[in-house]
Amino acid sequence: MADSNIILFFLHIAGASALLIWSVRLVRTGVERAFSVQLRKWLRRSSDNRIVATATGLISAVLLQSSTAVAIMTSNFVAAGSIAAVVGLAMLLGADIGSAVVVQVLLARQDFLVPLLLLFGVGLFLKGEQRKVRQSGRILIGLALIFVSLDMIRAATTPLMDDAGTASVMAYLGQDVITAFVIGAGFAWIVHSSVAAILLFVTLVAQGLMPQSAAVALVLGANLGGALIAYVLTLSAAVDARRMIMANLVLRGGGAALTLFVLDVTQTPLTWLGGSEATQVINMHLVFNVALTLLAVPVLGPIVRLISLFVKPAHDPGGSLGRASALDPASLQTPERAQICATREIMHMGEIIEAMLRAINALYLKWDDATARGIADNHQQVRKMHFEVKLFLAELARNGAGEVNGRKTMELSNISVNFEAASDMIARSMVDLAKRLDRGSVRFSSDGQKEIADFHDRVLANVQLALHVVMTQNPDEARELVAEKEDIRGLEQDLQRKHLTRLRDGLAESIATSNIHQETLRALKQINTSFSMVAHPILEETGDLLESRLTNAGENGSAP
Repeated sequence: MADSNIILFFLHIAGASALLIWSVRLVRTGVERAFSVQLRKWLRRSSDNRIVATATGLISAVLLQSSTAVAIMTSNFVAAGSIAAVVGLAMLLGADIGSAVVVQVLLARQDFLVPLLLLFGVGLFLKGEQRKVRQSGRILIGLALIFVSLDMIRAATTPLMDDAGTASVMAYLGQDVITAFVIGAGFAWIVHSSVAAILLFVTLVAQGLMPQSAAVALVLGANLGGALIAYVLTLSAAVDARRMIMANLVLRGGGAALTLFVLDVTQTPLTWLGGSEATQVINMHLVFNVALTLLAVPVLGPIVRLISLFVKPAHDPGGSLGRASALDPASLQTPERAQICATREIMHMGEIIEAMLRAINALYLKWDDATARGIADNHQQVRKMHFEVKLFLAELARNGAGEVNGRKTMELSNISVNFEAASDMIARSMVDLAKRLDRGSVRFSSDGQKEIADFHDRVLANVQLALHVVMTQNPDEARELVAEKEDIRGLEQDLQRKHLTRLRDGLAESIATSNIHQETLRALKQINTSFSMVAHPILEETGDLLESRLTNAGENGSAP
């Protein structure tokens, strides 16, 4: 093959692979923005038994096109104590099956689907006024582009079928399955998507470019790589969440390595899995994940206990050194640098408040003096940080930062004020409400408890989004945050009406906890508002915010 043809081939393959990776991400982003609330609710409520949890994980992974996304969401619930690690592990195993189902669906398409998906997808995205309609259009466009990228890969690899050099490389991978396994794991990690990696591998074997033995090793390696992604992303999570993720890594990665060893030693034919080699490989991937789940679900408890012997709570090697403040006085002579320092300190304030918000939910379920003291201590730390940030920014303003930097300094000061107000709402109002529940020996009604938990989880998700907006200053995510603020306001009013309905019906639990229920909803709404305010300066600058409402231009002009 001529040098120019080699360069052109790699350019086509790289472009097609990039489109495939981005398309999978596009679908996942659309699902997260349109249906993340429902998905989080399903996951949190699926703690009744392992079978339900496995099914929920499967469905969630199909919708998100990613088992990693499900793993991150589940780890948050485990860290917050909403679900047990055993149940969370069942969800992850179900998500692995869901990821395999996604690959099956994406490889079985008809020619008419691409234009049809693009037609409806672009129409919904450009003309839709509601967020879910627009995001549904994003999902359809992403699916169409996945199919387009796979066609590009097929077209790019067709000339290589008769190339001797390519054939020798692929033949080597077919013989050295360990190397192929490692490459598969590494590629899945690099692209951060086992779905995209497996789609690429199966497409190559369908083209006749890759021997089946190499494809099997690569696909099994991608299972290890997919589990490794979630492990690395949760290294700083709570110990229970890390134990769950580690257990999934051991099961999925170890199971994949063991399966490859057995297939290589026994030379077991895969003809019973389908008529073509590509079909056999893709069905092997699904059978592997289903079999792994069936074998593991009955013994998840002992598995988690065994992993607990090796995954211990994180030890702080810094010991008594503690955390150094990001507010460096030397930076005050350089406004941009000083603002970065202030932003870092404010981000840490937000992270502390997020931890407080996670903890308060458990306090409502069962009063614990240690947890209450921890929240109070965190609040005092936030108040101290807020005071120091305020003095730091005031000193920066006195140095004459200029109009642009002066406006940014004021925005940071306002964010700090709002964060401190949210901390105060948790430490004073919500802790007091939880204490009143305990003192009165009363509990919310079943429906009331579910409503509070769901509302709390949605506010927590918005707090996380707000912190991300502070870091990225992304206008699209800022729009989403302000839209969520409006949704939260409407949802709070709807939940208040439902509570009043239960009062009219004379439900004893609702009567006993009426004031606490209503005040908790208002407190959570106020916390959400405090964090949502971080988006306003961004949208005012882009012209998307007018009198605290998103303009139609901002909603219709966001990038896909």
